[in-house]
Amino acid sequence: MNETPVSLDDLEVFAIVAQSASLSAAHRATRIPLPTLSRRMASLERSLGRTLFQRGPNGYALTADGRSLANELVGLTDTRHRVARWQASQSARLPVRITAGFWTSRCLAQALLPKANRIWQPRFVPANTRLDMARREADVGIRNAPPDHAWLARQQLSSVQFAIYGMHGVSGFVASQADVPSQIWLYEHFSDDIRATANDPRLCLDLAEAGHGQIVLPTFVGDRLTTLARRSEPIPLKKSLISGRLFEVLV
Repeated sequence: MNETPVSLDDLEVFAIVAQSASLSAAHRATRIPLPTLSRRMASLERSLGRTLFQRGPNGYALTADGRSLANELVGLTDTRHRVARWQASQSARLPVRITAGFWTSRCLAQALLPKANRIWQPRFVPANTRLDMARREADVGIRNAPPDHAWLARQQLSSVQFAIYGMHGVSGFVASQADVPSQIWLYEHFSDDIRATANDPRLCLDLAEAGHGQIVLPTFVGDRLTTLARRSEPIPLKKSLISGRLFEVLV
């Protein structure tokens, strides 16, 4: 057995490969070229004197030794991230990555008061798709469903409803992509009355404020606007489709 200390970088990469079950998925997660990943995993096996993978057409399956090592490495990425945060805090504000949907991120940005003496730095990662909290893609996530991992700390914040907003006398609708529940509902009920579309939710709001059409918004956003008035009661759809609860996820 090679007695050279094993690289923590290689162990962290191994943990990602083990969780991904394929080099292609690990490549997407790490951006490490596939040939380099293959060489590093082979080198790690030589250093440990153990066979960690059963290589085959269906990916990299873990051997018994591989599963045992993967269990030992649970939390390694989290530890390295916390050390990096500690190191950064010695000379600069601690970055705290916050991810949420567009409208929630907008609301947070408006509510978060600037403070010159704050010891942490808000770093927004707005995304309607879920990020992998286990791989430290964000520190705080606010989502419309509880997290999948039971070991993540979570807290229910509030219920969310949607309604129609617009300027007086304006008909028709402004829509974005039908990839979130509110827009799916809009296309199902008013597809023939959509007057303008945009991929950017902020631009959709600009279009609505310019009178191009009405817009479907979360009530916690729309009720605060001075440019648009609520034109409907909360949309009466199944909760699984249009309304939900905001959950804060901390890791």
